[in-house]
Amino acid sequence: MKAIVYTEYGAPEVLHLAEVATPAPQAREILIRVSAASVNFGDLLARNFGNVSAGEFNMPAPLYFLARVAFGWSKPKQPILGSEFAGEVAAVGSDVTRFKPGDAVFGYRGPQMGAYAEALVMPEDGMVTHKPANLTAAEAAVAPYGALTAMTLLRRVNLHAGQRVLVNGASGGIGSAAVQLAKQCGAHVTGVCGAPRLAYVQALGADQVIDYTREDFTQRNESYDLIIDVLGRGSFARCRRVLTPDGVYLPVSFKMKAVVQMVWTKMFGRQKVICAFSDETPADLELLRAMIESGAFQSIVDRSFAMEDAAAAHCYAESRRKQGNVVILMLR
Repeated sequence: MKAIVYTEYGAPEVLHLAEVATPAPQAREILIRVSAASVNFGDLLARNFGNVSAGEFNMPAPLYFLARVAFGWSKPKQPILGSEFAGEVAAVGSDVTRFKPGDAVFGYRGPQMGAYAEALVMPEDGMVTHKPANLTAAEAAVAPYGALTAMTLLRRVNLHAGQRVLVNGASGGIGSAAVQLAKQCGAHVTGVCGAPRLAYVQALGADQVIDYTREDFTQRNESYDLIIDVLGRGSFARCRRVLTPDGVYLPVSFKMKAVVQMVWTKMFGRQKVICAFSDETPADLELLRAMIESGAFQSIVDRSFAMEDAAAAHCYAESRRKQGNVVILMLR
């Protein structure tokens, strides 16, 4: 089968097509013909991980070294990127009961990657389920990562109707999902992003949008019960001015300083810092499917690319031009 591979870290041009062995499902696994896979932040980071310093890494330094070992210190251990996918079940293992050949499915592989290929295997009880009936394969392939991350993190803050939420980085995969999920909770949502994506964030349901190149939201005469800082580019020190007395600062990406602040604010004061990792489960993926099918969650594709144009897909995903998600369509 064909796969998009990379054998060294670097710019998008390190991605190229290659022939690799087609995997075979074990007794409790399914073989999936991949129709589409997303280009998300994790793919972009992993592709260039060898050139990312500990200071540039958006998480605490100890995790940087663990990630470098896991992904490969000098070259990638997993040569096939892609953590989100949609496709069709091609074959099932002897003990599989949930799926049958021909079923349309979508799922999430996380750091295991491997979705930039014409086929992959998934455990029957893993992060894979039937594709929402109202989505194309491309739309389904870009849904899990951001939605599942935002869903699990929002559980930590007990968000409820009437609260005011600000999402800093509202146009990315996690941010756009956080906007939609916060609205579903009945919150008043303000999205912060660049000018080209203001209309996109507003279309997702944001009550208000702020162009960060023209206005610093921390200087506004408004306050928020929850500030979600997707890439950790703000700080608790800057944001606490616009937090309500019992407000929460939730950085999705964070350094050790934020962890220390979380411990400190847990013991002292009313404003809180919450640092947490996403801990999605197959049940969360089922919940996401139900939300999509009910119309409560949108999955928007900006542009699709063919397998041989994977480098161009990564270039576009890294640009400031995209408005929505980028997807790679696998050829047959």
